[in-house]
Amino acid sequence: MYKFEKLVVWQKSVVLLDTIYEVCRNLPISEERNIIDQLRRSALSICLNIAEGSGAENDREFKRFLNISKKSLFEVVAILKIANHLHKVNIAKSIELTDEVSKLLYGLIGKLKN
Repeated sequence: MYKFEKLVVWQKSVVLLDTIYEVCRNLPISEERNIIDQLRRSALSICLNIAEGSGAENDREFKRFLNISKKSLFEVVAILKIANHLHKVNIAKSIELTDEVSKLLYGLIGKLKN
């Protein structure tokens, strides 16, 4: 088992990714090359940067990857809000998970700073 697989923040980010794919399935096909692609890439970026950072050589480098994940998370939230505004899709579960992942990211970043 890889180090990142043991991290609760990574596990929750994968659950978030599942909900993002669910939201995308409820968006019109006309959004395939716009909202859907960007939303999937941003959500995937959260997971991948946590994983990549966990293999960093030091805490400073790991924090850098976690901060990139955090920025991708903000992008996911913004896209979800836009998708909801434009297409009235249900984003409640995804937003709840973004809040959880955000708290976990901030907590881990804070832990690494000490």
